[in-house]
Amino acid sequence: MTENMVVIRLRGRANIKPKIKRTMEMLRLSRPNHCVVIVNSPQNMGMINVVKDYVAFGKIADATLSKLVLKRGEEGKDHKGFVFRLHPPKKGLKDLKLHWPEGALGKRDDMDTFIVKMM
Repeated sequence: MTENMVVIRLRGRANIKPKIKRTMEMLRLSRPNHCVVIVNSPQNMGMINVVKDYVAFGKIADATLSKLVLKRGEEGKDHKGFVFRLHPPKKGLKDLKLHWPEGALGKRDDMDTFIVKMM
């Protein structure tokens, strides 16, 4: 069984390098607070490594994924290849320039609770 990863874009489009912009397009993350579910593979981890200063990412539990599809997904669509539009997190973000745990960006261990705050 493959592990699912979730990637959430947190920063906007201002002053972004072309390589990062293209990688965001490949990940289908066009706006802040957009979320995609991807498979944990070396190719996807390479793309995440390029955009790690603009996104939050981490492993997602199956129960949280089903809640995400139920609450923010569209009926009759598969969650693979689908962009979830989330709300900004309740009580805000820590810092949009620092990595986790001081800020909001980068690899997060508590991705499930972060997604629940944004649903």
